[in-house]
Amino acid sequence: MSAASRRASRAVRVADKVIGGDAPILVQSMTNTDTEDAKATADQVAALARAGSEIVRITVNTIEAGRQVPEIRNRLEKMGVKVGLVGDFHFNGHKILAQAPECAVVLDKYRINPGNVGHGTKRDEQFSAMIEKAIEHSKPVRIGVNWGSLDPELLARLMDENAKLTQPLEADAVMREALVVSALESSAQAVKWGLPAERIILSCKVSHVQDLIKVYRDLASRCDYALHLGLTEAGMGSKGIVASTAAMGVLLQEGIGDTIRVSLTPEPNGDRTKEVIVAQEILQTMGLRSFTPMVSACPGCGRTTSTFFQELADRIQTYLRDQMPVWKAKYPGVEEMNVAVMGCVVNGPGESKLADIGISLPGSGEKPVAPVFVDGEKTVTLKGERIAEEFQAIVEEYVRTRYAVGSERAAKSPRKKTIAIQAVD
Repeated sequence: MSAASRRASRAVRVADKVIGGDAPILVQSMTNTDTEDAKATADQVAALARAGSEIVRITVNTIEAGRQVPEIRNRLEKMGVKVGLVGDFHFNGHKILAQAPECAVVLDKYRINPGNVGHGTKRDEQFSAMIEKAIEHSKPVRIGVNWGSLDPELLARLMDENAKLTQPLEADAVMREALVVSALESSAQAVKWGLPAERIILSCKVSHVQDLIKVYRDLASRCDYALHLGLTEAGMGSKGIVASTAAMGVLLQEGIGDTIRVSLTPEPNGDRTKEVIVAQEILQTMGLRSFTPMVSACPGCGRTTSTFFQELADRIQTYLRDQMPVWKAKYPGVEEMNVAVMGCVVNGPGESKLADIGISLPGSGEKPVAPVFVDGEKTVTLKGERIAEEFQAIVEEYVRTRYAVGSERAAKSPRKKTIAIQAVD
C-alpha cells in the first residue's frame, strides 16, 4: 500500500530549502545547548546537519543569545556547514529581535508560539512586532502552537462557547479546537499585517498520539498552509520513537505533513543526532524519501545462535551511513540501495537474491560458507575468518561500478537497489 497523494499546500522557502508544495518532506531537529555558548551551539548544529537535518532550530531566549546568533552562523560557515537556521522565540522574542538586530537578519526563519507572546492588549502588540521584523527581513515564520502553552484567553473563550451548546463537547475536544483556532487566527492576523501567506508554516503540537492525529486532520482540512509535524514531549528511547512513528506515520500516510521533527528526550550524555536518524528512517521506510542505503537483517532464532550476523549487519549499516556524505555527491542514487545480511539457509538465499547485494551466513549446524548474491545472481561464496572484510569490499565495489556517473553497469541495471543482511524470521 502506498501513501496517499500529498495534501496541497503553499510552498515556503527557508534558506535553500522549500517546505510544502511539491517539495520533499524535510527533516528538522533542534539543539539543546545554551545558545549564549556560540561554539557549543555551532558544533551541535553542525553535527545535526551532517547527520541529515535539513533545518535546525536554536533557542533564542535572551538578548545575549540573540547577539551570539551571527557568531554561530560564522562558525558554521567556517566549518563548511550550510543549513537553514531557525530561531525559537518565547515570551520576549519581540525584545530580542529589536535589541539584537543582526539576529533578525541572520536567522532563516522565526518560530513564534502565539500562546506565550503576551496577554491582553500586549499580545497583539508583541506578536505584531515580531511579524513586522519577519516582513522587514523577508523571513518565513512558523506559528507553532503547543497545548502546554495555549493562549488562556482563547481557551477560556472556547470553553464558554462550548458550555452554551445544547450538546457540549468533551474538554479534550475543546482543547484540540483551541489549538487549531489559535494557529488559524494567528496566521490570519499575520497576513492582515502584511506577512505573505507563502511565508507561513503552521504546527499544533501535542504529546498524545490520537490527539495529534485528530488535530492535524482537522487543521489540514481547514487551511492550505504548509504543516510541520511533531509529537511534542515524545519521551525517551523506544517510547519516544514508537509514539512519534505511530502518530506521524498515520498522518504521512494520509498525505498530511511537509516537514517533520522527532522530539526525542536524549539519554544522559546521549547523541542528539539520533532524532535525525529516526526521522529519516520514518520517511524512508514509508517510501517517501531515500537518505541512505537500507539494511535488511533477520531477528535471529535458534538457528542463528552465533552473533556474527548481528555484528556484520550493524557494521555494514554503520559503514553505509558513514559513507553517505561522500557517496551522496559522488554516486547519485546510492541512497536507494538496499543491503541484506541473512543468518541461515531458511530465508537467507531468497532474501539475498531480492536485494541489490545480499549475503546468507551459515546458521547453527550449517556448512561454514556464505554465498553472496549481486543483482539476484550468486557471484561468490565466502569462507574463513575475513567474511566481514570481504563482504564490505564487495559492497564498496558494487557502489563504485553501479552508481558512478556514466558507468556502464548503471546504465544497464534496471533493478531496484537493495543490499540484504538476514537471518531467519
